[in-house]
Amino acid sequence: MSRNDQWETVIGLEVHAQLKTATKLFCSCSTRFGEAPNSNTCPVCSGYPGVLPVLNGSAVEYALRAALALGCEIPPMSRFARKNYFYPDLPKGYQISQYELPLAVHGHLEIPSGDGTKRVGITRVHMEEDAGKLVHAEGASSLVDLNRAGTPLVEIVSEPDIRSAAEAADYVRTLRSILTYAEVCDGNMAEGSLRCDANVSVRPRGSTTFGTRAEIKNMNSFKFIEKAINYEIERQIELIEDGGKVVQETRLFDSRTGRTESMRSKEEAHDYRYFPEPDLPPLVLTPARVAEVRASLPELPDARRKRFADDLGLPTYDARVLTETRELADYFEDVVKAGAAPKAASNWVMGEVLRGLKGEAPAPSDLKWPPRYVADLIAMVEAGTISGSVAKTVIAEGLESGQAPAEIVKAKGLSQISDDSALFAEVDAVIAANPGEVEKYRAGKEALLGFFVGQVMKRTGGKANPKRLNEIVRDKLKAP
Repeated sequence: MSRNDQWETVIGLEVHAQLKTATKLFCSCSTRFGEAPNSNTCPVCSGYPGVLPVLNGSAVEYALRAALALGCEIPPMSRFARKNYFYPDLPKGYQISQYELPLAVHGHLEIPSGDGTKRVGITRVHMEEDAGKLVHAEGASSLVDLNRAGTPLVEIVSEPDIRSAAEAADYVRTLRSILTYAEVCDGNMAEGSLRCDANVSVRPRGSTTFGTRAEIKNMNSFKFIEKAINYEIERQIELIEDGGKVVQETRLFDSRTGRTESMRSKEEAHDYRYFPEPDLPPLVLTPARVAEVRASLPELPDARRKRFADDLGLPTYDARVLTETRELADYFEDVVKAGAAPKAASNWVMGEVLRGLKGEAPAPSDLKWPPRYVADLIAMVEAGTISGSVAKTVIAEGLESGQAPAEIVKAKGLSQISDDSALFAEVDAVIAANPGEVEKYRAGKEALLGFFVGQVMKRTGGKANPKRLNEIVRDKLKAP
């Protein structure tokens, strides 16, 4: 039995998602990213004495959408609380969050697991304001930027149901997909719109007692989530097997070294001295309001994935890839609506279209090629106007230039050669130039058929009709 077979990993995730409001949670300052430091601030989000918070109604609606999209129960009342701690980027000396009475509880989501799925429970979803940002300057000094202070967040806390770093990354991918489908978060991890904290512990396999956990803070990419958790698992196992003990602490992941490093001892809830926020009344959500928001939700990834498989006949893999983002799923469906067969559309969108996109969240809206052009290209291939290899050239050109496929084919003379007389001439020329290979083929080495077809394709720039070409080459190579 390997060492890792002797240990079981237990992981719970806390994901902070920035809500897509134009203004902050308790004031009217802008939430725009990339503004000059401390330009999106006011006395409220800067923590001036005597100011009063006013709750952003749009933030409440977005948070409610997120909770409902995750299958949560919505209690009739939630309440804000003050989470007290001191840090230079927290101007008030406390963070307005929710504690005893969160916005939502008892949700779940499904992540890929082998050939099926695994359900991961969600303990709670609550609203809170973000802190500011420290910018570490040269030397020992740090600068404080309060532009993010007061930005509305939802914190989504999972049950400790995750058992590997890969599952953790899949959980965050799935969560990000749900939140972007529901249009409550843009999911931009590079800009900090989605950040993940991981509570990681190990225990002997078969044990029902949780080990001591360490929390890894503020990971902002799927790759870093996996790397950080895998390192932490190995660190804890080695520490225990060497006779040491895991201590409860907060750690940071250093992407340069691939290691987690101790940051501070882990706080317990009582360390924050939570108490009800005296300047905000309880948040009451009526059943009618909850029902109204629930009805406004779009078709979510799981439902769309099932429809693609059941109604369009797509394989499970295709359906999962195509529904990763709402934009990609919309793009695919528009290709089908423009006349393409679902499987052909899936092949081209997942293949050549995705190759023209960059980043963790494909955004087909950035493409110059509309979906109907992909459908037109597929139709040209099926009609024999161009070959599949030429189609790849056409789509690469089209994604760059925005030209219609027919225009590209005409301008570059890429129409498929299906005329028998032209193909006969090309095949005769290749056979005449390769007498040795002809002799080997006729002696029984039939795999050389592909060689002759490839040579003709090379001579014609890939424009020969492959089906007709194979027939002609096979007939010509028959023993005289």
